[in-house]
Amino acid sequence: MNKIELLTSVIQKSLSYAEYLKLTEELLSQGKTTGPNQSADYVHYTNLNFHRMKRLDKTVEINDDLKTLVSKIQTPQTWLVISEVWCGDAAQNVPLLQKIADLSNKIELKIILRDENIEVMDLYLTNGGRSIPKLIALENETLNELYTWGPRPASIQNVMNELKAANITEISEIVEKIQIAYNHDKSQSFQNEFVTLLTEYLN
Repeated sequence: MNKIELLTSVIQKSLSYAEYLKLTEELLSQGKTTGPNQSADYVHYTNLNFHRMKRLDKTVEINDDLKTLVSKIQTPQTWLVISEVWCGDAAQNVPLLQKIADLSNKIELKIILRDENIEVMDLYLTNGGRSIPKLIALENETLNELYTWGPRPASIQNVMNELKAANITEISEIVEKIQIAYNHDKSQSFQNEFVTLLTEYLN
């Protein structure tokens, strides 16, 4: 299967954002999450992420510069997002991607789960790792790649780099510090990066 055939196949079985939220809720009702790791910690993070996504859906406002750029998009495109519901970065960023997609009838957001689609994930590694979320913007007619983004804004990545440099490996501590960074940032780094990304794309 070539890349276009692979992308066609995964888009056909992808989830809308609403379906992704519904899946998260259904799994939590069974004490489960997505992916092979069904530990209590992962289910706990999934529960936190579900409420975080619902909160971001209600509170985040897209800035005017980004709204203007999105309004200029003329090419119908699919925003294919690789994600997992236990992933904290996904919980912070996937709702924002949907907020942008909601601004344009040229953009349709589709979500696939990383661990069920490793073939696709391995085409979009970050520094050799299967980091998520990962956005691949595809032109609808040809599935040619238009641009990509992920797994997190550079400002949040800087915090992660600092934690690694300090040899902090306890997952709960990393999750907490990254969450604090996202809270302080209030989606501004994400939105600024998309202003840059879409400016380059449109030019």
